[in-house]
Amino acid sequence: MAVTKAHKEFFAVNFEDGWEVPAGYPDGIQQKILAGSLDEENGRGSRTRLLRFQPGVYTTAPFVHEHWEEVYLVSGDLTVGNDADGMGGEPFAANTYACRPPGAPHGPFKSETGCVLFEIHYYDPA
Repeated sequence: MAVTKAHKEFFAVNFEDGWEVPAGYPDGIQQKILAGSLDEENGRGSRTRLLRFQPGVYTTAPFVHEHWEEVYLVSGDLTVGNDADGMGGEPFAANTYACRPPGAPHGPFKSETGCVLFEIHYYDPA
């Protein structure tokens, strides 16, 4: 099965509108879908999105999903592995990258000053 997305040429990304809190995320973390869609229930599709954290926001438990995830930290700071109170973890600065296979636990996450992540999610072809 091929991965398909709409053909989109360069366009200005509106940072003011079109953001939403992803299911299961706390307020203060928002996504903006740039292309594609991911059908997690049926294990199909791909999506490219921006994910942004407001300053001081954190998650409290690791994430595990059954799709590939590539993440590039565009701006700000991101700490990986904090506890349920947002303490501890390993901090990362802009221009860092992660590639996670399906089933790999990752997080929790926090950002002291806020951040923007560029993410690509996809399933292995069937």
